[in-house]
Amino acid sequence: MSVRSMTGFSSVRKASGPDEIAISLKSVNHRGLDLHFHLPPELDAIETELRAILKGAIARGHVQIQVTLIRSIQSAAGLNGKLMSEYVTAFREAQRLFGLPNQEPDLNAALRMPGMLQLGGDTEVSQEVAAAALAGAQEALEVFNQCRGTEGAAMAKEMRERTAALLRMVARMDEIRAGAAPAFQKRLRERMAELLAGAPIEPQRLAQEAALAADRSDIAEELIRLKTHAGQLDGLLAGEGEVGKRLDFLLQEMNREANTILSKTGGLGDLGLTITELALAAKSEIDKIRELALNLE
Repeated sequence: MSVRSMTGFSSVRKASGPDEIAISLKSVNHRGLDLHFHLPPELDAIETELRAILKGAIARGHVQIQVTLIRSIQSAAGLNGKLMSEYVTAFREAQRLFGLPNQEPDLNAALRMPGMLQLGGDTEVSQEVAAAALAGAQEALEVFNQCRGTEGAAMAKEMRERTAALLRMVARMDEIRAGAAPAFQKRLRERMAELLAGAPIEPQRLAQEAALAADRSDIAEELIRLKTHAGQLDGLLAGEGEVGKRLDFLLQEMNREANTILSKTGGLGDLGLTITELALAAKSEIDKIRELALNLE
């Protein structure tokens, strides 16, 4: 399967003889898989099977599973007279309190209320109804994952575009870095001359100090790691399974590399300022990629 978003929705209705079953799935982001079932009492027995179906196809997300069993009059053994009486009384009271026009209660709406049609004390449903509910859940799951896959593909596309922009910034920083060493040595020599106030200094010692300072300010390794991580990011997006957590860890590493670059380029004058601007822009891209990654399964 391709990368998928953790947010999605689907709704399916299945007929089972004279009855009807409505199944809906809705999910939002979560650090793990968190399933919440809302089933009618008649279908409590199939929760374990429903859980197994969903766990086999969803890795992460807070998922709400709503199943509604709409019983027909033919399936009902009788009317819940007490509940119907309470419904009519409440309907009339609402008309009186709020000055609503006089009209008759909606019988169709009343009969759809949970518990209005009784099953004669037997809350079991037939195997046919249970099978229809499971089949409907499977259909809803397929639509649900298609929805999440479509959203995930759009996010992956944007992440790749931002990664390409990041690599262009890395390439530009690498170009600047290549020409920064001579400039840095010149700046260091001028600064040391100011501090020594004309006192002589051995050229060899100056070269050693310049080399050490240049090494401390060199960002070659950080740029190489950023390029490597960018390639790994693209590989994760091209892969399958649960990638959101791995992407988040990888992007944290990329953010650290960008921070290190910023900490190393303070003494390079105008060249350092340009690298700083590029590194800040790179951090911005990394943050935006990470925001998208947090929504992936």
